[in-house]
Amino acid sequence: MTTARPFLLFQDHNAEQAMKFYVSLFDDGRIVEIVHYAPDAPGREGSVMKGTFHVAGQTVMCTDSIARHDFTFTPAFSLFVDCDSEAQQEKLCAALSEGGAQLMPLDDYGFSRRFAWVSDRYGVSWQLNLP
Repeated sequence: MTTARPFLLFQDHNAEQAMKFYVSLFDDGRIVEIVHYAPDAPGREGSVMKGTFHVAGQTVMCTDSIARHDFTFTPAFSLFVDCDSEAQQEKLCAALSEGGAQLMPLDDYGFSRRFAWVSDRYGVSWQLNLP
């Protein structure tokens, strides 16, 4: 079966740290696989060559970039999470925006009961919806 998954490219060698943080926030969160660069590989030894994790029903892949690029994450692409409760939404909003930014603070914007859009400490954007 053909599949499509988000793939996150981390430039500061923090893919593993980010994965551990993300999976800690969700009840179904788990790291599926981490493959590190070996000493003779093109990437920095010990950094993530291929990472796969699962959060909120979604499998996400990631890597630590072996080269410095002129681009990074952008809010034009985000992970959209339909939360089960206000408590879950508030927890996710607080945790994900810590060290990051609130692009749209938690509020009622008319298109759902409550909504927030945040950028986390790694630059990844999350839209947190309470339908």
